Amino acid sequence: MHFNWERLSVIGALAVAPDLSRVRTFLSPKPGSVDGPAVIAFLRSLRRHVHAPVLLVWDRLSAHVSRLTRDWIASQHHWLEVEWLPPYAPELNPVEYLWGHLDATHLANFAPDDLAQLAAQVRRGVRQVRRKDDLAFAFLKHSGLYPELYKVLRGTQ
Repeated sequence: MHFNWERLSVIGALAVAPDLSRVRTFLSPKPGSVDGPAVIAFLRSLRRHVHAPVLLVWDRLSAHVSRLTRDWIASQHHWLEVEWLPPYAPELNPVEYLWGHLDATHLANFAPDDLAQLAAQVRRGVRQVRRKDDLAFAFLKHSGLYPELYKVLRGTQ
């Protein structure tokens, strides 16, 4: 049996509508590790799909805090604002609950032959999440950020 230990990284986001009526799931799988250019490409794509100002609640992945990424984000202040999660607090990141859900459901016991099969299975899992409106909200609520997000979006903070 041959193991090549290739890596598939996935950049993801949960976008909440300003009126809190829905949550959209965005996903970008890529072979290899996430780096600054991949993060910037993802954010550019996000901008094409989300036409309102964005408050990005982010962990401190090295690609997120790289000089390249920080400089690009600084140039996007007209539509993009970043709020940093505390270090080492994955339980506060709703996207971690999305990954956990995929691991426990669509990726459990899944043995792909290559990265393309793995990426396709991840996409299938995310499509299932998109079909269940309450699931993405559950990820937000379980993170504990939903009440704070509600206050910010409603302007009651």
